[in-house]
Amino acid sequence: MLHNMNRNKAILITGAASGIGLATAGLFAGANWFVGILDKNKESLKALEAEIGPEKCFSMVTDVTCPAGVREAIETFTRRTGGTLDVLFNNAGILKFGTFENVSLEDKLKIVDVNFKGVINCVHYALDSLKNTPGAHIIAMASASAVYGVPDLSVYSSTKSAICRLTEALDIELEPYGIVVSDILAPYVQTPMVTCAENVAFSVKKMGVKIQPVEVARLVWKAAHARKLHWKMGQSTRFLWGLFWLMPFVRRYVVKALAVNPNSK
Repeated sequence: MLHNMNRNKAILITGAASGIGLATAGLFAGANWFVGILDKNKESLKALEAEIGPEKCFSMVTDVTCPAGVREAIETFTRRTGGTLDVLFNNAGILKFGTFENVSLEDKLKIVDVNFKGVINCVHYALDSLKNTPGAHIIAMASASAVYGVPDLSVYSSTKSAICRLTEALDIELEPYGIVVSDILAPYVQTPMVTCAENVAFSVKKMGVKIQPVEVARLVWKAAHARKLHWKMGQSTRFLWGLFWLMPFVRRYVVKALAVNPNSK
């Protein structure tokens, strides 16, 4: 296929209606990208579409855990872009604070479905369009919790660790097509997922919630224009990453100190 060098670049964002996804959509739309915004929240999605302008974006209510729905959304979006996709940003994610035994099985499995299977669904159906686009990128939201399993976030941190391993594998597999694959490891971000959570984990109180969604959006922009595997946000994330690489035997003790309330039974 011949590529139009004068076309607007295109990004497809999951979980776009709030938090990091919303900030990223606004940033890329402001830079004259054509933005695909997918989310389960119809009202918030329509509000974002109105804010960006329907001529500058494509929106569809989409559940990333539904393969058929993901396929329909991506096929419809890429018909608007002429079959190209410069950036797939796998941002949709959920969490549930609580110890493993106190989180329902339904919630545990839903976290896996959204955070990991959802990414697999999106990459699977977007791959042809990414391969058809010179210099395409796949970017996924991982987490600082991917560095080592975090108490009260056992399943969530497991899915984010899986995202890192998937990123590493795909970065090698897709290199022949010129596709760059990367992830973003951020500590707690001031999004409704964290700030509106029913139960607040001790690690939230200990480390705080200092990162704003727009800061993550700016890092997504950097990742979309560079070749780097793991993008680490915040001094704490970079420090822990380096410390655990140098002294892996301290990982359990450091994470326990940061995530477990010494006054709890």
